[in-house]
Amino acid sequence: MVNIGSRDRMLHFIFGALLVAAAFVPPLAGWAAPLGAWKYALTAWGAVMLLTATIRHCPVYGLLGISTCGVGRSS
Repeated sequence: MVNIGSRDRMLHFIFGALLVAAAFVPPLAGWAAPLGAWKYALTAWGAVMLLTATIRHCPVYGLLGISTCGVGRSS
């Protein structure tokens, strides 16, 4: 079941990519370095956001009954 619309999907992808890149890209790694081990948690969170953008289903949205896709959309 799809519960992520195209605008929300784009936001998930952008923020997920930024969170993953924060640990590996040198200009962003300087921002994430003071976080210590938390940078790995942010990287995992970014990977989950990228996954939800790819499969267009967010389990948290499902638990909360939220759907950002259009009404009557079946795929």
